[in-house]
Amino acid sequence: MRITHLITTFFYVGHIRPAPGTWGSLAAFPAAWALHTLGGPVLLALGVVVGFTLGWLATHLETKGKDNHDPSEIVIDEVAGQWMAFLPVSIGAAHVGAALTALWPGWIVAFLAFRLFDIWKPGPIGWADRRNDALGVMLDDILAGIAAALCVMLGAWLAHGAFA
Repeated sequence: MRITHLITTFFYVGHIRPAPGTWGSLAAFPAAWALHTLGGPVLLALGVVVGFTLGWLATHLETKGKDNHDPSEIVIDEVAGQWMAFLPVSIGAAHVGAALTALWPGWIVAFLAFRLFDIWKPGPIGWADRRNDALGVMLDDILAGIAAALCVMLGAWLAHGAFA
């Protein structure tokens, strides 16, 4: 067992078939909940940074000398990107003092929007994906997470501001 493989597959979740990226995105939620519970949005944001950094390094080492720089079992990128998408939900729950589970519509928007942007890869997300290196593997999902986070914030604004 290599630690880099454990990291890149997010504790072997990346080996679940079919659709390992979707499984990685789903596995990110219990981990995000734990990070939020232990340290709120600050710890979750730190998790994004650490996940991105360790994922980048581990992906580089796992794919070094190989033709495929983004094999399907590498899902740490989905985890970090999904945490980024989920961050506004964590911030919102902490801001209003609500249980994280009370903001369940935000969880759904974060998941669906992230998967949409991760698969569709518009604009800079596609550019990052086409880098064909470990940074591109991680960066496209962080950018998809940012786009999804913006969708979460728009949804919250519509639900609690514009139409409230």
